[in-house]
Order: sequence, then structure tokens, then C-alpha cells
Amino acid sequence: MPSLVGQKETFTLRIRSEDQWGNPSGKQPVELFPTANAPLDGLPASLLLADGHATAVIEGLRPTATGDLLIELRDRDGRRVAVSNAMSIVKEIPQNRLYWADFHAQSGETIGTNAAEDYFAFARDTAFIDIVGHQGNDFQITAEFWKQLNELYDRFDEPGRFVTIPGYEWSGNTALGGDRNVFFAFSGQTIRRSSHALVPDHSDLATDCHTANELFAAIRQGGEDVITFAHVGGRYADIGVAHDVAIETAVEVHSSWGTFEWIVNDAFDLGYRVGIVANSDGHKGRPGAEGPGASMFGAYGGLTCLQLPELSRGAIFEALRARRHYATTGARVLLDVTVSFTGGAQQFAADPVLGPTTHQPVTRAQMGAIVHTEAETAVISIAASALASSPIERVEVRNGRETVAVHRPYGAAQLGRRIRVIWSGAEYRGRFRMTPWDGRAVIDGNAFERADPVNFFNPDRPLHREGEQALSWRSITTGNFSGFDATLREADAGRLRIETAQGKLDIAVSDIGYQPLSFAFGGLDRKLVVYRLPDINDCLSVAFDQAVALQADRDNPLYVSVFTEDGHQAWSSPVYAIPRPDWL
Repeated sequence: MPSLVGQKETFTLRIRSEDQWGNPSGKQPVELFPTANAPLDGLPASLLLADGHATAVIEGLRPTATGDLLIELRDRDGRRVAVSNAMSIVKEIPQNRLYWADFHAQSGETIGTNAAEDYFAFARDTAFIDIVGHQGNDFQITAEFWKQLNELYDRFDEPGRFVTIPGYEWSGNTALGGDRNVFFAFSGQTIRRSSHALVPDHSDLATDCHTANELFAAIRQGGEDVITFAHVGGRYADIGVAHDVAIETAVEVHSSWGTFEWIVNDAFDLGYRVGIVANSDGHKGRPGAEGPGASMFGAYGGLTCLQLPELSRGAIFEALRARRHYATTGARVLLDVTVSFTGGAQQFAADPVLGPTTHQPVTRAQMGAIVHTEAETAVISIAASALASSPIERVEVRNGRETVAVHRPYGAAQLGRRIRVIWSGAEYRGRFRMTPWDGRAVIDGNAFERADPVNFFNPDRPLHREGEQALSWRSITTGNFSGFDATLREADAGRLRIETAQGKLDIAVSDIGYQPLSFAFGGLDRKLVVYRLPDINDCLSVAFDQAVALQADRDNPLYVSVFTEDGHQAWSSPVYAIPRPDWL
């Protein structure tokens, strides 16, 4: 469903049927029975996904009251088979609505599968996203395919309904700057490749840019309306080697390759003021709904949510330059962050590092803003709210690298017999970052009454029950996290022993509590974490205000990260509270 609608507006519900691997599947007729958690006009009592059809559309739905809406689908036996993303129904629509994008994936003409035309159709008609880009490896894009791509960009672009963003992936090696996603405001622009390695026609060789810094220089010299993202794929971006403040607006924290908070922290350490995005970089021609499959990918593809006054290329570019967006691991979580400044602040129209820019006094700043405050007390308040279709486990409030507060929708007194075991991290930053976590958990003096996997994406590698006292699994992480929830027969009895390919631990069940127990295993933030949850957490929304003390001598990138119980994560783009610019 749309994430945000007005009380008197109609909207469309779209449904996709998938097999266990995440492929669209319509191999048998399925009758479904939708129900809503709030009054909703136009919702049918049942619907049929006919044989051969993987999608269904229900138009003309109208909410009758403000609030939060979810729609469930149940089968004939009353079992819930799906739940929609959460929708916020408001009395008056704000200036900006929420639109969902996958800026970064490939089709069969480069390293992926399926034709480019099918790629765009899938994004619009099967993944149900609002915005899509196509990011073929530049060294595989021939002049003929570049022409075809630009024709497809314009044919599928329909402002107000579905928008395409022209572009390609500059695919230089890490030592030369690393992968960059390049986006144009208009079609028909010059492709500046990192090389012609797989392009036999060398007639446009002079336009090649062999380093990321050469790419940025050529874009500036040409006066082109271009935006880039720093991408972590096979040739991860080194933003210390190359970055352009005016051109590179964001870093990509998550894709099918995994989760990469380290590149966000690199940007903070280097003093860059960037937004945070997530995309799929899928190679199966399925932008917006890309499962990892069984090869070298280790995560479900991400999405970026943009706050836009209208759905158009121009509005998208404006939002990207203002960092008015947030990232998720694929779930359509609603997230809002506002920072309030006691004594007021100055908000800049552009990054002050570029030189003098217009500024205006504000007392509150929205996601992505760059502000300076000289209030006597350098304490601000972060107001954050999140709404999801899965229970929210926690929200972390961060100032750059530092987590300054953690908000959970439950207290220690509500904890029960359920524990969560999570493993995460990677070998290193490069292509073969996959970390194996194959292992086993044994509980002595107690029993597992139930065990549920978290982020087990590969059906060939399930979580196994071995009687009442043991679990086993095969699992990898690529910077992201996996694990399991286990409900114990007794809350505090016995000991939990875990053996993994990375190491072992042995802890008393009574020591597992509200605060996580974290065990480091080297590599790139490889760790295993154990903590306790309530037996039932039905909190789908959180809202809070958090006071944060600012550091006067450095940038303060103020943002939040949301974790949901089904294994998804979201990151807001920061509000940057910065020292006074020299020119101000």
C-alpha cells in the first residue's frame, strides 16, 4: 500500500505471490480473504489469484478514519499468509509524501539476467515501487545498449505514477576509487566508463574516466546535472580516495551484498555530510523485490524512501541533494526524525564546505538538514517515530559512530522465556566478505519449546530442530545479521552452549537479560549477541524524544536506526549539527 494517504483519498492495494525463494509465483489458483485492522471502504470479502497470475490489484479503497492501517491476507483455514506494509492515514497531507525506490540493479544485458524491458516492467508491475534506476557495469554497456537503455528510461517514465532515473555504475577498482552509482537528471547523457574492458567498440574511448576523481572532474567540467552514490559491491568504494561534496550525495549502507555501516562511519570520520541509501544491486532483473538466491549474495535487497512534494525526476534530485530520504533492508518502515534546537539554529541551503550559502534561522530541522547552533546549552532533542508491520525491537539514537541511547517498546519487567541469538559481520570489506556461521546450540537443564529463524534467506539452509535441547544451522553473513528466537521451557534454568564456525560460548540462561551479551569474533565487526525478549511484543509503532549533548568541536551526525523483530533494519539520513563555518 502507499505509506501515507489522506483520510478522504482512495488508494490501491497490490499483492504479489512468491515461492520460497522470493520468485513471483502463480502456479496454482489461490483464494485469499483480506481483513483490515481499521475501517476501510471497498475491501472485498475475498479475492482470487488465478492460475498463472502472480499479482493482483484492488483499487478504490478508502479509509474512513485517521490512524495506522494494516491489511492481512488469510487462507480458507484462517491462517495468516501475508501482512501488508503499514500505512499512516492523516487528516491533512503534509507537503512531502513518501515514495519507495530501488536505484541500483542490473539486467541480462550486463551481468544480470532477464531483459532490460522486463526489468522496468517488473519494478512497476510486480515489485510495486515508485522509482527505479538501472545500474549496469559500465565496462559491459555498449553504445547500442546505452541507446536502448535511454529509450527505456523515457518510455517507462511516467511522472506522478512511476519514475525512472537514467544512469549506470562506474565500475573502477577500489584502488581507483571503487564503484559509484551515476545518475542523470535527463536521459541521453554521456556515459563515462571506467574502461572498455568488454566493449569492443572503442570509438568513444576518449570519454573514459579511469579513476573516480577523473569522473568527478569530468562531470564538473561538463556542467552536467549528475548525482553519485558510493556503493559497496565487488569493488567497494573508497571514499577516502575519491569523493566530491557537490556530486556525491549519499553512501549505500545496504544491498543484496550485505550491510555496510562501516562506509557510513567512514563518511563521518572524513567529515562528509552525506545521506544514507539502500538498494538491491540485484542481478536477477527484479529491482524492488530482490532475494539473495543461492549464490554470492547474502541479504535481501534494500529500498530507499524519499520525501517528495511530487513524483518526478526533478523532485527526486532535489530530495537527494537535501538528503531528505532514509534507507531500509527492504521493509517499508515509516520513519520520521526531527531535531529541535534550544535557542535556535541556522540551517544552510547547501553544505557550507562548498562556500558561502544562504541560511535561515530555525528551531527545528528535518532529516538531512545541515545546521549550526550557538545556544548556550549545547543540548538538542531528537524526536523520532517509526511504524512497521512487524513488531519493533529497538531504536538506536546515534551521534556519528556513538550510540547515545536505545529505545525499546518494553521494559525489563516484561521479559519472558524468549531469547534471541544473533550473529553478524563480515570477513573484510571486499568481494569475498562472506562469513560462515554454521553451528549448533545446545541447552542443558532446560528445553527449546519453539525456535524461529531470523534472516535465513536460503531455503536449502534452514534452522533445524534436533529434539528439545538442540538446534543446528548453516548460515552466512555479509555484514548483515542472522540468528534465531527460542522460547525456553523455563525462563532461567540451565546453560546455553553455542558452537559456530567462528567460535564458541557457554553462558548461564539466568545471565541472559535486557542488556545484550556481546561476543566479538574478529574480522569486520564479527560478533555473536544474546539477549532476552518479551514472550509477545505487539508494538508496531514507537515515538519518543531524546536529549543529546552536542560536541562543539566536530560535526554531530544525528540519526536513528530501527530494528524490527522480523530481521529488518532502517537508517534515517542524519541531521548534521556542525561547528560554525569560517565564512559565517
